[in-house]
Amino acid sequence: MAILLPTSISFFRQINELKLKLINDQNSTTANIHKSEKSELTNMDDGRPSWENPMQFVFACISFAVGLGNVWRFPYLCQMHGGGGFLIPYVIMLVVEGLPLFYLELSLGQLLRKGSIGAWKTINPYLVGVGAASVVVSFLVSVYYNAIVAWSFWYLFHSFENPLPWARCPLTTNRTEYVEECAKSSPTEYFWYRETLNITSSINEPGTFHWGMVLCLILSWLVVYLCIIRGTESTGKVVYVTASFPYLVLLIYLIRGVTLPGAVNGLKYMFTPKIEELIDPKSWIDAATQIFFSLGLGFGSLIAFASFNQKNNNCEKQAVIIAFINSLTSVFASIVTFSIYGFKATHNYESCLDRMVLLLMNTFDLMEGTITHTNLKEWMNFLNSTDPDKFSTLIPHLETCDLQSQLDTAAEGTGLSFIVFTEAIVNMPGPSQIWSVLYFSMLLMLGIGSMVGNTAGVITPLSDMKIISKHMPKEVMTGIVCLLACLIGLVFNIGSGNYWFSIFNDYAATLTLLLIVLVEVIGICYVHGIRRFRNDIEMMIGHKPNWYWVITWTFVSPVLIVGLLIFYVVDYIMSGTLTYSTWNSVEVCINQSLLSYIYLDLFNIIIKAE
Repeated sequence: MAILLPTSISFFRQINELKLKLINDQNSTTANIHKSEKSELTNMDDGRPSWENPMQFVFACISFAVGLGNVWRFPYLCQMHGGGGFLIPYVIMLVVEGLPLFYLELSLGQLLRKGSIGAWKTINPYLVGVGAASVVVSFLVSVYYNAIVAWSFWYLFHSFENPLPWARCPLTTNRTEYVEECAKSSPTEYFWYRETLNITSSINEPGTFHWGMVLCLILSWLVVYLCIIRGTESTGKVVYVTASFPYLVLLIYLIRGVTLPGAVNGLKYMFTPKIEELIDPKSWIDAATQIFFSLGLGFGSLIAFASFNQKNNNCEKQAVIIAFINSLTSVFASIVTFSIYGFKATHNYESCLDRMVLLLMNTFDLMEGTITHTNLKEWMNFLNSTDPDKFSTLIPHLETCDLQSQLDTAAEGTGLSFIVFTEAIVNMPGPSQIWSVLYFSMLLMLGIGSMVGNTAGVITPLSDMKIISKHMPKEVMTGIVCLLACLIGLVFNIGSGNYWFSIFNDYAATLTLLLIVLVEVIGICYVHGIRRFRNDIEMMIGHKPNWYWVITWTFVSPVLIVGLLIFYVVDYIMSGTLTYSTWNSVEVCINQSLLSYIYLDLFNIIIKAE
């Protein structure tokens, strides 16, 4: 035993050393496997261009996210849902839905450094349809969104005329009276529907091309093409202007707006919350929808922009900054809009009183100054009691002058910008041309900034596809995409174009985007794996996403999206008759062609799970 003991000890030492070596080799092999997997996910193509600095990326995202919806959709929702009280559901939905999904798309693009198609194909080949659907949606939205840019060009060019063409009705050919169609409506409505759209009575009457608008549309696409032709090299310079100029105009309008007579009435209307609106589910649904679409989720544009980031860029911090800037811009734009609302409502209210005063004085032959705004109601009661027969002849001509009803009159979209705001501009003290040029220049910058993002959601994934990039220079491919979109967009320049615009606006994106983002969340959290995704982000920015991100990604956001989907489906079924009857098949085709990509992905995911 004394002789065998050292030999046994030596033997066991050799065994332990061999075990340690095997364990180390196994750990090394496992580490190499994980390293290989991470390398595959975060493989950086050295030839891929990058933003010159992180601020370019931030400006690009702000330029894309802060669009026309911030200016003409959010103020409308505030007006419809209790003024300042709408901010409560809006902020809550930003925190639990908008911000998490925004960060998810940015981190995905930065992680994989690919456009939407390539990114989702890398995550899982079964998810390539998500990227394809994003490309198609971005293309369709670009087709009709640039029509708004063309309208903005049209109004901008006419803003240099004196007087403004929408300031008064045009005269007939014999110059003895105003055009009847304009006299029955208003100069701003006439210029919009007749001079700009030349609209027909229905979608079944196509009408003729408006060649002035055709030229504006071509100009719009030419500008977009020049902005994106060199990729980040050209886009990075453009976004500084498109992202910052609207704030300058809004600031100028704010200073002017709050000094206008009656502006305080509009601001009181906005900041006086109607708490009872908080129990209305529609307020929360509209808040969630506004957050969802104002951040540009599901288009693939955020993934495309983030794919040009450096691997170690802190996209988490940038996501928070951009999302809150976007929301604060909506509030800022609402303050400006409601100050103008207040001025316009007060002006219309006082004009109504002036007409009633003049009517009574002329009818009853009263001295000038006898009836004023303050004693109008008393005089009406007095005249009605003293001479009821004569007063009864005025009843068909009497108007109900009420400031509150003027403030309650809501407008959104093109109606707000091209009718309501143009009317306010005409009535504003000072040179109307300056205010008109500023306003429509702002709309141009907002529209072009969003268009740069939309086209990036199309061009970037296509450029990443080797089968295309090998045979076609990026400049040529970009030109083909812009030309094709421009040719399709010509449909908006015929007499029935506004009806087609409504179809595209209502059905080209809404339902599809919700499904795209739902599959995105499912794909990241339950196909790729939330743990794996957290590790990927840690490798990029140095720390894992905290539990706020994890909970919202895995549970809260998907539940909210499903809720929105249910609402839209039920609302569509219960809304009643179809808007364009025979053309409703076009709406169905647009939706189904987009949803087919999503259906295919969901089917593939289910098959894989089984």
